[in-house]
Amino acid sequence: MTVIETARLSLRHLDYDDAPFVLDLLNQDTFLRYIGDKGVRDIGSACEYLRQGPLESYWRYGFGLYLTSLRDGGAPIGICGLVKREALEDVDVGFAFLPRYSGQGYATESAAAVLAHGYRVFNLKRIVGITAPDNHASMAVLQKIGLRFERLVRLGADGKEVNLFGPAPGRS
Repeated sequence: MTVIETARLSLRHLDYDDAPFVLDLLNQDTFLRYIGDKGVRDIGSACEYLRQGPLESYWRYGFGLYLTSLRDGGAPIGICGLVKREALEDVDVGFAFLPRYSGQGYATESAAAVLAHGYRVFNLKRIVGITAPDNHASMAVLQKIGLRFERLVRLGADGKEVNLFGPAPGRS
């Protein structure tokens, strides 16, 4: 069932049938470089990632990462949604797309729709974004959807710093 539709995209809850796509996406060089290695190496571990991540998030919070597909033809191209991380006070908008769909505005289109959905449907007061310090493409997306760099933060046990982007003054 579709959760969000934009001019070119359809976003819906992920399910176990999406495991082959998730396996492919999470092992792309760009995903591994900028987001990290989730240890997903086969369909079984992709299903476990889905169970512990998006599916658990839907149950716990009502939101999570959504499969993002082209409305024209239905091809899955990435994931985009809202993520609640223990290490962050606020919910963040997250996204990742197959490299062949990069640079076509899909991340911006889906992230803007997810941001609006989070405020409207879930009544979130503040939604942030995080990126690796060298992920200039994702930083540009966050800026296009109205978020501004606030500070560096450390996430997780690895202690890596990431850029935290928050709503521009007067927005939220």
